[in-house]
Amino acid sequence: MRLGVLDVGSNTVHLLVVDAHPGARPLPAHSHKAELRLAQLLDDDGAISDAGIDRLVAVVQDALQAAEDKGVEEVLPFATSAVREAANADAVLARVQKETGVTLSVLSGEEEARLTFLAARRWFGWSAGRLLVLDIGGGSLEIAYGMDEEPDAAVSLPLGAGRLTTGWLPGDPPDPTDVRALRRHVRAQIARIVGDFARHGAPDHVVGTSKTFKQLARIAGAARSTEGLYIQRSLARKSLEEWVPRLATMTAAERVRLPGVSEGRAPQLLAGALVAEAAMDLFGVDELELCPWALREGVILRKLDHLP
Repeated sequence: MRLGVLDVGSNTVHLLVVDAHPGARPLPAHSHKAELRLAQLLDDDGAISDAGIDRLVAVVQDALQAAEDKGVEEVLPFATSAVREAANADAVLARVQKETGVTLSVLSGEEEARLTFLAARRWFGWSAGRLLVLDIGGGSLEIAYGMDEEPDAAVSLPLGAGRLTTGWLPGDPPDPTDVRALRRHVRAQIARIVGDFARHGAPDHVVGTSKTFKQLARIAGAARSTEGLYIQRSLARKSLEEWVPRLATMTAAERVRLPGVSEGRAPQLLAGALVAEAAMDLFGVDELELCPWALREGVILRKLDHLP
């Protein structure tokens, strides 16, 4: 069957169309993406503005048209931290449902972590042993650990690259004092939960998902995305430690000229790098492997698991 996953995230609204069958690997058929940056459309009260809701409705309508054009049988719509944490989340969801017919399922941060973990487990298989999975989104950082398909520990922290850039790094390039303050904040937040994971034992394999990790790995020398899904890509902490000071002195325009860095993501790359570096350091990770699958694939896999 042809499924569409509609992901309303903090940075983008992304429709992923796949051909999927129980027991088979979902095959991507089409991708429709629009940058919306909901986290930046909040008013002083933390609510998504009327203009922001109008844009969201229009983007969802476009995604539905794309899904229809591609012959999608069922759309699985969900929203993450930007909608989840908006002061007017109920009103946003009601407007979207009324004007598009789409009922967005709002995932909790822990659900995000668990579904992303499921995708990584299916990608790497049982032979990977105990997995530690890190995912840096626009609004939050998800961390999950476990032996099975359901993680033994899963948390979500408000350390997304977009959120932190907006709240902590207003300059371009950022002020060194702001960078140091953000570094302290990120490390303090992550350090609080490291012990909850450490009691489960050291992981056998550490995995990074999300666009942030992919771009960091690319500027550190990993293969281009055009070389295919099955090329092994990794990111070493040593490389991050070398790149973070360089990124901190660059403007967004200068970061765009780095390999694999898009114009839309360039402003928040430093914040993402600070989170990645902190997580790898505090969890004692020297190197992690990139996983092509993440939350959207996890949603698809969970749906297939529950088909009759």
